[in-house]
Amino acid sequence: MEFLHKRVWITGASSGIGESLAYAFANEGAHLILSGRNLKELERVKLNCKDASLVELVPLDISNHQQLLERVEQVNGPIDILINNAGISQRSLLVDTSFEVEKQMIDVNLLGTIAMTKAILPRMLQQRSGKIVTVSSIMGKLGAPLRSAYAASKHGLHGYFDTLRAECYKDNIKVLIVCPGYVQTNISINALTANGTTQGTMDAATAKGLKPEVAAQQILKAISSDKEEVIVAALREQVAVLLKRFTPGLLSKIIRKAKTV
Repeated sequence: MEFLHKRVWITGASSGIGESLAYAFANEGAHLILSGRNLKELERVKLNCKDASLVELVPLDISNHQQLLERVEQVNGPIDILINNAGISQRSLLVDTSFEVEKQMIDVNLLGTIAMTKAILPRMLQQRSGKIVTVSSIMGKLGAPLRSAYAASKHGLHGYFDTLRAECYKDNIKVLIVCPGYVQTNISINALTANGTTQGTMDAATAKGLKPEVAAQQILKAISSDKEEVIVAALREQVAVLLKRFTPGLLSKIIRKAKTV
């Protein structure tokens, strides 16, 4: 098993894709460090892993960048794989959305991910090996109604981690960007509305999305294959990415009429 005894740090590990990734890596015999804001849920995930003795919990809020650095410094030893999975989504029109909500989206999805990466990167540079996996979104490749700040934060990840890949190639550090489409998680339930409150309901499209355990297996396969980018989505979302690249005008017409919730 390729991930046997590898030390894998997963953020956003208390639910959804992060939780499923924890189980997938645990089944491969990896040593896990799981982070998230909800300690009770992290403890539940730990107990559900194949061998809970190989799981360490490090609760943190990646939007609290100083706390994040302090928590990372408290964890000793090498990190073989970092999974940047923590994030929040949005369900509100741009014109209605408060600037504070937009700032929060950037602080969590973009700056929090950058802070986590910069905290771990020196260890990988010292050991001259490592894999950094960042969970972006299909919204990192295109834009859609009700996702303005979310799409902006995810687009930023692509620029940052494409650059990191180029700069650290000589140091044997691999960088994978994962672009999920609709996956059956709580992302739409926890999505922020215009005033910062959570939506509280699951979108129909999310409810019909890929199962998180299926997404996790596709991500592990991409990590194993040293891919630079992988789209984890149903055919419809994959086609949208192709249209954005080759016929962006056509995609714009489709998105204006599409149901995105």
